Amino acid sequence: MVDKIQQYSAAEMERMMKVQDVLLKAMAKKITWWAAAEIIGVTDRTMRRWRERLEKDGYAGLSDRRKGKPSAQRIPLATVEEVLGLYQETYYDLNIRHFHEKLRDKHAIQLSYTWVQRALQGAGLVAKRHKRGPHRRRRPRRPLPGMLLHIDGSKHQWFNDDRWYDLIVILDDATSEIYYAQLVEEESTRTVMAGLREVIEVQGLFCAVYSDRGSHFFVTVKAGEKVDKHRLTQVGRAMKELGVQMIAAYSPQARGRSERNFGTWQGRLPQELRLAGITTAEGANGFLRDRYIEEFNSQFQVSAVEKGTAFRRTSRSDLNWIFTVQTERVVAKDNTVAIGDRLWQIDKTRFRSTLAGSTVTIHEHLDEAVSIRYGPHVVGRFDRTGKKLSPATTPERRGKGGSMEAGENQKQVSTGSHTPLEISPKPRDSHFPTAPTTASVLSKRRAKAKTKTPKAAA
Repeated sequence: MVDKIQQYSAAEMERMMKVQDVLLKAMAKKITWWAAAEIIGVTDRTMRRWRERLEKDGYAGLSDRRKGKPSAQRIPLATVEEVLGLYQETYYDLNIRHFHEKLRDKHAIQLSYTWVQRALQGAGLVAKRHKRGPHRRRRPRRPLPGMLLHIDGSKHQWFNDDRWYDLIVILDDATSEIYYAQLVEEESTRTVMAGLREVIEVQGLFCAVYSDRGSHFFVTVKAGEKVDKHRLTQVGRAMKELGVQMIAAYSPQARGRSERNFGTWQGRLPQELRLAGITTAEGANGFLRDRYIEEFNSQFQVSAVEKGTAFRRTSRSDLNWIFTVQTERVVAKDNTVAIGDRLWQIDKTRFRSTLAGSTVTIHEHLDEAVSIRYGPHVVGRFDRTGKKLSPATTPERRGKGGSMEAGENQKQVSTGSHTPLEISPKPRDSHFPTAPTTASVLSKRRAKAKTKTPKAAA
């Protein structure tokens, strides 16, 4: 007898779920009410009764009246239609959690997340989730901010059109706080360096950075194998100079915290940009800096396990030189250096008559300006078009060998002639007479020589 009752209850629940899904589709105007009656297998008159019961009692009005009283926690039909209408007309591209927050904050509609989820899925406006994958153990967070930072880029259609951009995000492992988020044309060495430099300038130096095995982070001899820690990329060299450890991830699951974070970005940022009326990358980056990163952190940032911070202020004043793309070249006989089809002319320097045959380092800055250094000396500065720029901030000294610009990390040494020292004479002493000056000695010798000359002639 008990088994029969359980079977009947299960069948009733299954019938209710089917009826609710069909009616939700009718409320969302995806099908007509008469088509819903035909799908469920009831007459038009029965459908009119059900609709009246929905308006009066909500979903509970669909249950068999012989089972007892309808639930007191019923949702009015007008509220259901308003929720479905808002999703279809305004928030059609938001995920369920994001839409639930908008209902609560913008429209003062207090509904549970589960109810909103079932309503949208039942109406066919949101696809049902697939079954979860195998269970994985989450890696514990670092106890202090600044111990480990995640950096990664996500290519996506952030403006809901045919344009693809990379969103570069740097977040803290301990708190999930976003320190940097910007849209770029493509993730590259320069765009990654720009993000790391900004974090160091604002927050300070951190202990380690966790990233994928992209070619701008690591050198991988063969795809799928371990990275070569002895061959550094430009980013690896910069991090080594600053004492920051680089950690490579060997699977997307290893970067689970970063991957889940990008899932949140992809489910929210395009919709927020659309609601704000932003359609350009420049406008989106300003929106991120001025407003949205702070809003994102206020909602998703968590507290660290321990108090304090592992960030430390850097005393390095040469970040402009560290975060550059550096290439060594040998100067040609005509004192030029080249990278591909780009060529720069080095002017005459004071400390050498020519730099032909010498090895110089070409620094390509993040703003696309170019500096050429020979040891600590800057021997050339050029803008992005190749036009020569004015000398460095240190004044130029001219002399026999031309001009020389001192390196920015080296104090300039004066090359002018020495000024003779002015030594005041000692005071006279009665016991020790003052020694005769050079001029007086010479005059006495000349006078003596004149007096001797006539006698010699006689």
